[in-house]
This record gives sequence, structure tokens and C-alpha cells, in this order.
Amino acid sequence: MTEAVMTLNAGSSSLKVALFPLEGDAPLASGLADRIGPEGVLKLKRADGSPLDLADSNLSTHAGAMRAVIASFRAAWPGLDVKAIGHRVVHGGDAYARPVIVDDAVMEKLEKLSPFAPLHQPHNLAGIRAAMEAFAGAPQVACFDTAFHRNHPWVNDTFALPRAMYDEGVRRYGFHGLSYEYIAGELQRVAPHLAQGRIVVAHLGNGASMCAMQNSNSIASTMGFSALDGLPMGTRCGQVDPGVLLYLMDQRGMSAAEISDLLYKQSGLLGLSGLSNDMRTLEAAGTPQAAQAIDYFVFRCQREISSLAASLGGIDALVFCGGIGENSRLVRARICERLGWMGIEIDHSRNGANDMVISSDLARTSVMVIPTNEELVIARAARAAIG
Repeated sequence: MTEAVMTLNAGSSSLKVALFPLEGDAPLASGLADRIGPEGVLKLKRADGSPLDLADSNLSTHAGAMRAVIASFRAAWPGLDVKAIGHRVVHGGDAYARPVIVDDAVMEKLEKLSPFAPLHQPHNLAGIRAAMEAFAGAPQVACFDTAFHRNHPWVNDTFALPRAMYDEGVRRYGFHGLSYEYIAGELQRVAPHLAQGRIVVAHLGNGASMCAMQNSNSIASTMGFSALDGLPMGTRCGQVDPGVLLYLMDQRGMSAAEISDLLYKQSGLLGLSGLSNDMRTLEAAGTPQAAQAIDYFVFRCQREISSLAASLGGIDALVFCGGIGENSRLVRARICERLGWMGIEIDHSRNGANDMVISSDLARTSVMVIPTNEELVIARAARAAIG
């Protein structure tokens, strides 16, 4: 019998999964059910990268995708016993500062947070329901992207709006907390002298944000009330003057749904370039619009790093993670090239080799590249829930 915990990250049309043993950090298997619906596709692989045989299935719903994943895992590991399932949940509000076992009362609270994250939360909860159906009796553990930021100083947690709005939940929550929690743990392992200092972590990917950490705790984040704020992203706008939204409503007659679609799905790198939300495509394109999209992304990253360093009273290290942060040598070099006044100077040969430490030997501020692992954070929480 193989005893394991499973991790799930449910999106609007996808289900990212991983299967971990009860001990050890290496997953037994991982994969993705993508384009859930009539054209759904399932890809699963073992720890060594070899493909896993797939069970015949109907991928028209999240529940169907879950059944397909389970059947495939059980065919590969007869007698598989899944002891707990950990879930990425984008929003935990101000109620949850750590993972929690889901029951009816917790689900009710999480459903009430759906208006705070309308494009993420409902799908996260659909994943939990699908897992409850598939694993009746196994603990379902919700792990929150907001939890890592719950101890922000008040000035980094509020907006300059009437205080009653803060009390009803209109505040800066911050996101990507599972990624930042992993990076904080890795820093404690590989560079404990830095982990106690002032760190800016840049999680750069299709979703992008930054976090200021001191002594491994979140002090400030570029994302605020929603996952729209701060840096430009693949299709999301990042920081925008609220007056623009009033203009779109008053002068162009756009509805809330139309504005939501614009800000979440048509903006960012895609909107600026008119070509793609993928940084790799933009780097290779050679068009003026693609170059301008990269320029804007780099500029905003430089600006936010500077702002977060100010919130810390200085900076000891800059850490890159996420798809762009871990893989784009160009973007890392471009971001760092105007931050010499902060003691940042990269070694271009180290950067080109994707070394963990890419700063020069003489740099006052360390610059590192640490691949993030949100699934492992979730798996550890699921293990902890069952002792």
C-alpha cells in the first residue's frame, strides 16, 4: 500500500495536481488537467519525468477531471491510500493566517469571500468539492495565498478610505503567499544570514507580485485588495489610477463585467504588446510593441523594488522566482541594471548560467534565483493536518 497526500490547485478551466509521499519532498507524480470541458486534456508524469498511463475519462467538469486523476494514480500505485488533500485557496480574508481543515462552516466563510476574488475563489472551492466527493472522509486542507501577509503593519494593510470600509474587509491582503512562504523557508536553509535581514522577493510570472520580508515575515506586498494591483502581469493591468475606472464607466458606459474582463484578461503584457502574454514570445518577437511591453514591465519592477526597499529601511537581498524570474536572464539583467544605487550588481556569467547567486562578488546586496514550490508548501500543510 502507498500512503500519500495530494495537492490541488484548481483554476477556472484547469486542475494542477501532485502526489507526495508521507515523508520526503520529492513528489511521486504531478500533472495538469487543462481546458476542462469538451476539449479537456490530461497530462501526468512520474517523479523521473516519464509519462503516467492515463485512465479513460470525461474531463468536462472539475469532478470528472478529479476522477480521471485518481484513476490514473490508482492504476500506477495499486492500493493507493490518500490520507489528506491540500488545496490552494487564493483568499482567506482576515480570518485565516494559517492552513485550516475544511468543514461546512469553513466552506461557508470561504464562499463569502468569492466577491473579493471572483476569478479565482469559486474555482478553488469547486476543487475542494470535487475532492470531497472523491475522497469522502479524508481531511481537506485549505492553504491560503493571503495568509503569509496577515501580520502586515497597519500602514501596509489599509487604504486611505473611510475606516468603516477597512472594518468590512476593504484592505490590502497581498497574494502569492504560498510562494513567499516557500522562499522564506529556502532562505533559512541556504542563506540563514540573509533570511534574518531585509529581503525583496520578486515572484514574476503570468501572475506577478513582490513581497518585502524582514526576519522571514511579510512586511509589505505589491498586491493589495485583489490580484490586480501592483506589477503588470500576463493579462492583468497592475496598478492603475482609479480615475481610469470612473472614466470607463461614465464616458464609455462600460459595465462592471466589461471592466473586469478588460483588467483581468485583456491588459498587461498582452494588452501592451498586442501579441502575447508570454515573456518568451515577446523577447523573441522583435516588434516595437513587444519591446515597449518589456520596457514597461522592467520599469514597474524597478519602481516596486525601490518602494519595498524603502518600506524595509534598506535591502540586503533581492530574490527572483516564478516563471519569468527563474528563467528570463534578459528580464533579470534589465531590472538590475538601474539598481546599482541600492548595492545591486549582477555577474552576467552567473546570470547567464542561471546560478542561485547571480550578484557579483563585490556587490553590497545579494541577488539570488530560487525556484519556488507552492505544491510542496501545500503538501507539508496536508501532512501536518494528519499529524
